[in-house]
Amino acid sequence: MIGVINSEYIEALMSFDRFGRHIHYLRISLTDHCNLRCRYCMPEDMTFRPNAEMLQDDELLLLVRLFASLGFDKLRLTGGEPTVRAQIVPLVQAITATPGIRAVSMTTNGVLLGKLAQPLKAAGLQRVNISLDTLNPQRFRQLTRWGSFDQVWEGILAAERAGLTPLKLNAVVVRGYNEADTADLAGLTLEHPWQVRFIEMMPFAGETDTQLNHVVRAEEIMARIEAVHGPLQPENDGQLDGEARIFRLRGAAGQVGFISSVSAPFCAACTRARLTADGKLRLCLLREKEVDLLTPLRAGAGIDELRQLILDGVWHKPWGHGLAQGEVALNRTMSEIGG
Repeated sequence: MIGVINSEYIEALMSFDRFGRHIHYLRISLTDHCNLRCRYCMPEDMTFRPNAEMLQDDELLLLVRLFASLGFDKLRLTGGEPTVRAQIVPLVQAITATPGIRAVSMTTNGVLLGKLAQPLKAAGLQRVNISLDTLNPQRFRQLTRWGSFDQVWEGILAAERAGLTPLKLNAVVVRGYNEADTADLAGLTLEHPWQVRFIEMMPFAGETDTQLNHVVRAEEIMARIEAVHGPLQPENDGQLDGEARIFRLRGAAGQVGFISSVSAPFCAACTRARLTADGKLRLCLLREKEVDLLTPLRAGAGIDELRQLILDGVWHKPWGHGLAQGEVALNRTMSEIGG
């Protein structure tokens, strides 16, 4: 196994791509497994990869240290569903203790947060984004196939109590399922200091037909919200908060966000890369090109070789996706990439 990563590898140019973007935000998929089967994400009979093909804890932590030495300072842990990974709490503790990492968050469906929120906070996790596509328990079950709204709501409240804040709730809007629920979801911000974010559905392998044929664009979502709650006022001087454009309803404690990957791409501001659960570096969510890190790692590659693989991959990060040209990444489902 590769040993210590020395500080001599830290250089200012390491995390810039050929377009001058500073790539310093890594989304790490801890597993492709999930305890739900959301209709827009995966089929109900989804087959997951065997554990032996996935990054093991020591391999993952070595790569985290290597990415940190290359200037990556912000991490988001995703899945599948990251909380179903074995030994998730000590793994998070080891990740957050990595020198150079200043921010670690998680995207989760919230199912297990009722019991894990406090231990994860104690392990160093700073905040969570929780998926919540509807407040209607029956439609929640229909969308997730297996899910319990009450269990997820308990997880949301547990996350808030634990201090995993500011809390962000992510709603993927799917025509025919939950577009009528958007005003109720936005209404949560009137009383709660949360950010409710509406996400345009994006096409991937597995459920591509559903994803392409049931897209609800941000302008329609905004119109539905304003018809009930009144005008949405822009915030943040029009600047993106991550991937979201931010608004506030009059007198609201929280914010409403819109992630419009289809209708209003934000590729020019992208600073992120992704590490899949099977050890591939993916430079664009919606592009198929990946850099295999796990195979050379297991073959005994040294730090210099792995470092160069990452740097070359970052340098060739594509400018953006090709949805407008009809290009859809079909080599992975969303759960195999990470949220």
